[in-house]
Amino acid sequence: MQNPIKIGTRESDLALWQARYMARCIEKSHPDLKVMLVPMTTRGDQIQDRPLADIGGKGLFIKELESALLDGRVDLAVHSLKDVPAVLPPQLMLSAFTEREDPRDAVISPHYKTLKNLPRSAKVGTSSLRRSAQLLHIRPDLQIIPLRGNVTTRLNHADDGTCDAVILAAAGLKRLKLEHRITEYLPVSLCIPAAGQGIMAVETRAGDAELSQILQFLKNPEIEACVAAERSFLAEVGGDCRVPAGIHASVCKGGNINAEAVIASIDGRRLYRTSGTCMAGQALHLGYSLAEQLLSEGGAAVLSELNLTKTPEEKI
Repeated sequence: MQNPIKIGTRESDLALWQARYMARCIEKSHPDLKVMLVPMTTRGDQIQDRPLADIGGKGLFIKELESALLDGRVDLAVHSLKDVPAVLPPQLMLSAFTEREDPRDAVISPHYKTLKNLPRSAKVGTSSLRRSAQLLHIRPDLQIIPLRGNVTTRLNHADDGTCDAVILAAAGLKRLKLEHRITEYLPVSLCIPAAGQGIMAVETRAGDAELSQILQFLKNPEIEACVAAERSFLAEVGGDCRVPAGIHASVCKGGNINAEAVIASIDGRRLYRTSGTCMAGQALHLGYSLAEQLLSEGGAAVLSELNLTKTPEEKI
């Protein structure tokens, strides 16, 4: 293994925080190793004038990092797991995961504080079809305002009155020490998170045995079981940010895995939700079975209406 180890990262504040966190973890676990960051701008960062769902999904945030992995410019990349598509290039793999930070979505509303207190026809900013579909199921009167940009940019939309509230992942706000901006945490019972929300993932080249060994200190069977359930669900529904679907798995009493999942129409009028529990070793199957159940109950019709064809950006 070359020394220093090179971590590819986006240049946003949150991505840099995550990469620096991973660098510190590696150096603490392996004092003989040094780690350096290789920041880069992705297509998802460059295209800010259109919703992600219109330009190819969150995978646009990691394609440049994956190219750098494949050609050897970096040794690993650190991602928010919720931004990682269900299917990776065959030459790459997710080698390790961190423990999960708070998985919930969070409301930021300087004047109204909670979702319930928002006035009729309030403007709510979010980048996520999953969030907007579940919110509209509860409050069909809301006006959803698509948001792009980094965390600070999105918070500014609440501060300047563009939106009455914005919805962001609590994990990112906490990592950036911005949890004081949160006015309400949305419980999973109300808004199921994205697959992998709150977890950081380390992506490496497949077959890199030496680096995989270095990352062994991150091994956590419980987290890996939750990831298996969530990402198998994601794969079965063809999930990325263009699909209004979510799943959250957690460890319950006795070490079993419990998962709650949802598929909803974009307007929130149709919402299909289910849950299930299994032994940790069956987590992969649990995710598939929850997806199949929701698809058969009406989720398949919802997804077929979305006409998920590849955009020009995806084909590049």
